[in-house]
Amino acid sequence: MAHKTSRFFDSMWYGQRPIALLFVPLTWLFGLIVKLRSIAYNKGWLGSTRLSVPVIVVGNITVGGTGKTPLVIWVTELLKSAGYTPGVISRGYGGIASSWPQQVRADSDSRVVGDEAKILARRTGCPVAVGPSRVDSAQALIDHHQCDVIISDDGLQHYALQRDIEIALVDGERRYGNRYLLPAGPLREPVERLKTVDFVVCNGLANTDEYPLKIEGSEAVRVMDESDKVPLESFNSTPCHAIAGLGNPSRFFSHLKKFKLSFEPHIFPDHFKYAENDINFSDDKPVLMTEKDAVKCTVIANEKHWYVPIKAQMTQKFGLTLLSLIKEKTHG
Repeated sequence: MAHKTSRFFDSMWYGQRPIALLFVPLTWLFGLIVKLRSIAYNKGWLGSTRLSVPVIVVGNITVGGTGKTPLVIWVTELLKSAGYTPGVISRGYGGIASSWPQQVRADSDSRVVGDEAKILARRTGCPVAVGPSRVDSAQALIDHHQCDVIISDDGLQHYALQRDIEIALVDGERRYGNRYLLPAGPLREPVERLKTVDFVVCNGLANTDEYPLKIEGSEAVRVMDESDKVPLESFNSTPCHAIAGLGNPSRFFSHLKKFKLSFEPHIFPDHFKYAENDINFSDDKPVLMTEKDAVKCTVIANEKHWYVPIKAQMTQKFGLTLLSLIKEKTHG
C-alpha cells in the first residue's frame, strides 16, 4: 500500500496530472501552517537554539532525494582537508532506537539508526549522531568529540536549530514538479525560499545562479564481500536486475544507463525495509542496487547482489566560497 501511495503522489507531482487540483485546499492549509510557523520562529515565539560552533544545513525544499547525502560527504572531506573537525547530524529516519540521540558508527545496525546515517558514518569517518532533536544530536557531538563544525544532513525546515550556512539542493531533472506545496505538489516550502539560502546546488543541469553537482560511480561492490569490486562496465554483457529505494529512483537507473547496462528496474519507496523475496528473483541475473539499499540488505543478500557507490564532485569555486564563508562566520 505504501509503495502504491508513493508512486501515485510521485506521478501526480511530476506528471502534471489534473488530479492534483483536488488536493489544493489542503495545500492552502499547509501553506498557512508553513507561514505561521516561519513567523513564530522569526518572532521568537518558538524556541530556537544557537550552538557554540558554526552549523551548515544541507537540505532541499522538495520531498524526496536530490543528492543530499553525497554532498554532505563531500563537504566533510572539504572541511577535514582544511583542518576542521566536522560532525554530522541527521534525523535517523526509520531508525528504531529506544533512546535518542544515537551516535552512529560504521558497523551500526541500519535498522536502529537509519540507512543514510550508517552510510554517513562509514563514508566520512566523522562523528555522526542521529535523533529527532538535531540540537541534542549536535550538542552530543560537540561535548564528546570536540567538533568545531556541525553539518546537518537535511533539516532545512528544522528551525529549532539555528544555522550559519544553508545549502539547498535542487533536482536538475524534476526541479519543483507542479510547483504546488504539499500535498498537491512536492514542495515543503515555496520556491521563493531559495532566495534566502547561501548556496543553491543543482544535481544535474544547473542554471547560471546555481552550483553544479556531478555524481560519479564507476564500480560495483559485492554486498556480501566489500573487498570484491569490479568495473561497472563488466556487467555490459549480461542482463541485470536493478533495485532502487530512493526518493528519485530514476536517477539511479539513469546512472546505470550511462554505462550501457541492460537491466530490469525494480522501484521501491524511499527507506524501504527489504525482505529476502524483494531482492531475489527466479533467475541467475546479477542484481545491482544503491548503497543506501545495500546497508539494509547485508543479511539477506547472496553472491548475485552488488551495490554501486556514488561520489559527489563539486567545483573548486564552490569549495573556496564555502570555506571563506565558514571562516567569516567563525572569526568575523
